[in-house]
Amino acid sequence: MKRILPLLMLLLASCTATPSRLNLSEGEGWTSSKIYSDFEITGQARTEDAAQALIRFCRNDGDEGYGVLLHNGPIDGSLKTGSLLHVRNLYRSLARDGEWFDFSVAVRGKNIGVKIGGVDVVCYTEPEDPWRSEEHKEQQIAPGHISFDGMQGKVRIRNLEITPLEAGSRNPADTLPPADEQHDGIIRLQQRDFPVIDYHVHLKGDLTKEMAHAMSMNYGINYGVAPNAGEGGVGRMLADDAEVYAYHDEICGEPFLFGVQGEGRKWTKTFSREALGIFEYLFTDAMTIIDHKGRNSRIYRPEEVHFDGIGKEGYMEHLVDQTVRILTDEPADIYANPTFLPDVLQPEYGKLWTPERVDRVLDVLEKYHIALEINPRYLIPSFDIIRRAKERGIKFTFGTNNVDSNFGRLEYALQAIDSCGITADDIWFPSMSIRSERPYGVQ
Repeated sequence: MKRILPLLMLLLASCTATPSRLNLSEGEGWTSSKIYSDFEITGQARTEDAAQALIRFCRNDGDEGYGVLLHNGPIDGSLKTGSLLHVRNLYRSLARDGEWFDFSVAVRGKNIGVKIGGVDVVCYTEPEDPWRSEEHKEQQIAPGHISFDGMQGKVRIRNLEITPLEAGSRNPADTLPPADEQHDGIIRLQQRDFPVIDYHVHLKGDLTKEMAHAMSMNYGINYGVAPNAGEGGVGRMLADDAEVYAYHDEICGEPFLFGVQGEGRKWTKTFSREALGIFEYLFTDAMTIIDHKGRNSRIYRPEEVHFDGIGKEGYMEHLVDQTVRILTDEPADIYANPTFLPDVLQPEYGKLWTPERVDRVLDVLEKYHIALEINPRYLIPSFDIIRRAKERGIKFTFGTNNVDSNFGRLEYALQAIDSCGITADDIWFPSMSIRSERPYGVQ
């Protein structure tokens, strides 16, 4: 009896106190007996390959509450470490399987903050009137229990602490007003786990990486921040391999997807395959072409657009020829600013982009598994072209190609989703890239 009593006391303590270590496998977990309001959870986690665990909070009587995911791996469309599930889903993890990483989850009033490796990845302030689908109607900030649940594989937790916070404490990352979710299309996509990613964001104009970071967390849009590589572009330009590696060191720890835009028509010969290979995705467009008289022509500049007697139809034939050549010869994962026309031709967009010309472009996209960007800045391609691409099984990305910090919230893409029946299965991710199999550039 003397030996049994200490064991019983230890078991009782484990039910009430927060364990400093947890070993989570599928179906295993721990739930606090205490109810928490404002609090911070800190610790370190280590995931085996493909393992997943969930930190839940604001739970009462088995309610769903909120959940933060621990799940690393490639950018393949699955939700990643730090995701505030169904509210701020993330698609790139700052942590790696097999390595210990710091995590923090904090609730301060109506704000939920998540840090991975010391970097803010979620800063969500629940508005006064949050929008929730029927399936997730219980996602509301309220006092509740905290739990750790194993979902798949093995996840280890160490140095776990739960610290109550004083009411009224603030998250320093909470710098922007909360979204009006009753009139916000992004939260509706997040609630059904539709990938919300803008792959085509440039740090230019007044947009700094700090501002982009804050906007991404507040708006609920994952940003792919990309410089230009080559010549002739506007904004951050990379000129050679050394600048590529320096940029990588500068940005790789930021909570963005990591891409690059090929600029001009010499970029594949300027950069080595190894240097370009560090980017998670590459994209280019046909806004710089070699015109029918051999001149370099940036077709977004009216002074560089010349018909020289060939007329609009002849110009369009040459533009389609150039587009097909670019997408065939250059290792693009994404065709950006697709079907863009010079200002003088845009009023006749529907007439000039004939079915035959569209098919020529879609053929090369299909052949090389290149995604078609839906571009909210230029409102292209047309819904008709998007529908035809979807019928062929071509994947899509969303990309704004901003000039400053005022670039909206993917409004045209949201319209395309509804009008063209785009589903989560139609969205492209870097894990689908085949560019490493294609010959190009410096051999």
